[in-house]
Amino acid sequence: MDTLKQLTNDLQAKKEAALLGGGPEKIAAQHNRGLLTARERINKLTDEGTFMELGMLNTSDVKGAEHKSYGDGLITGVGKINGRPAIIQAGDKTVFAGTEGNVHIRKSKSIHEFAVKNGLPIFSLHEGGGLRMPDGMGSDGISDKLFPREMLTLHRQVPTMTAILGDSFGGPTWAAVSSDFVTQLQGTCMAIAGPRMLELANGQKLTPEELGGVDTHHKFTGQIDEDGSTEDECIEQLKNYFSYMPQHAGERPKMRQTNDDPYRLVEEVFTILPQQNNRVYDMKKIIEVLVDDGVTFEYQRKFGKGLITTFAHLNGHCVGIVANQPNQYAGAPGPQECQKATEFICLCDSYHIPLIFLHDTPGFRISSEAEKAKMPTKIMVWNQALALATVPKISIVIRKSIGAAYGNMCGPGMGGDLVVAWPTAEINFTGPEVGVNVVFGRELSRAENPKEERQKLLELWSFDSSPYKAAAKHLIDDVIHPSETRKFLCQSLDYLLTSKREKSERLLSAWPTGI
Repeated sequence: MDTLKQLTNDLQAKKEAALLGGGPEKIAAQHNRGLLTARERINKLTDEGTFMELGMLNTSDVKGAEHKSYGDGLITGVGKINGRPAIIQAGDKTVFAGTEGNVHIRKSKSIHEFAVKNGLPIFSLHEGGGLRMPDGMGSDGISDKLFPREMLTLHRQVPTMTAILGDSFGGPTWAAVSSDFVTQLQGTCMAIAGPRMLELANGQKLTPEELGGVDTHHKFTGQIDEDGSTEDECIEQLKNYFSYMPQHAGERPKMRQTNDDPYRLVEEVFTILPQQNNRVYDMKKIIEVLVDDGVTFEYQRKFGKGLITTFAHLNGHCVGIVANQPNQYAGAPGPQECQKATEFICLCDSYHIPLIFLHDTPGFRISSEAEKAKMPTKIMVWNQALALATVPKISIVIRKSIGAAYGNMCGPGMGGDLVVAWPTAEINFTGPEVGVNVVFGRELSRAENPKEERQKLLELWSFDSSPYKAAAKHLIDDVIHPSETRKFLCQSLDYLLTSKREKSERLLSAWPTGI
């Protein structure tokens, strides 16, 4: 009995030591930086008392480092988040600065395999310095550590969500850009390597925020989807996003309870949409009156602002909405908007979330800068994503839908299950103003009364652009009353969300997580 008690006491002592990670001084240093420890972050994410840690007694396999490396820089386990089971991993900055050693990497691989096998979502709370030296040195060191295979083969089998909560390089960055949703704490850096390595490599001197701060990612890369001013805010964003996701790719997201009448008329749209078709407005306001209880969760809200991508619910069903934003670049998509649309379509298709498209665009933005950013390629990749998406797709032309952008917003021929328009819609190869200028410019310059002739031509071309011509030839399915848009969408989903569609092959699940 005494032997058993001694063994039990030894176990308790080891676990108490393990809870301190790199030790009290390292924990104090983390707090002095204004940051939480890995376990404190996990406690904020998970429901109280539900986290079951796996690998607590792991240590570095470097001789002599055992007692100062519990967890080997990574805390992993299973817990519940708003009542739903999930895998959680968190980089432990108190152990070798959260760098990745042999045990750390083996542990990460194991927890990923556990998640996929059991259909459990993965949450990553990351901060760390990349591959540990000297563990990764030499041909034998780097051979099996560079890019963890689980990140390359996960293929959206389970939802993956990452919060970058401290400076992150190497592995934490690979995990983030391979995730479905990423939020980053303001004031932190996410990059391949840190500023010091950058300066040594090529002499560039940048601050961490200039290199990989939230503004850099929102303005240029699109590698994060949201940011927060506090760790609490970032963790709450993970939870909010998760509420729109299924447990795994083999099921649809759960229905959300609502008392919002699915057949409710949305008369408010008449006060939002301007009378003049050249006036801007906020498409988000139209979305809010259409969806259940006016609640949305916008995806990449600070990147590619000419296009809105947002999650919402209609009659309890989770939907993904792709909408032009007229108050940004007149709703004309550029390279960033194309990238954003493609990533969102892939995401929704992978998790059985139907897509709704709301058009109001004068066409694509054209410029030298757009061409340098491979605009034609980005347009076609967006088209390819649409063609391969197997989830239900419903398309509504609110106002303008001009040129090739009509197709990219899931116009006819792009796989839309239903394509309808408001009576305010204008569908054409180009807008009447531009078309008249290009085709009749010389004739108008010689006309006796060019202003009057121009007005006649504009009226003719405007009539040709009306939705009724397309509806008469069954090129669109209907012209609907704007106030009945919510009713139309809710009814359509009832008929489209069939068991057969749910079992459709997810062709976009293996597409890259960054386009």
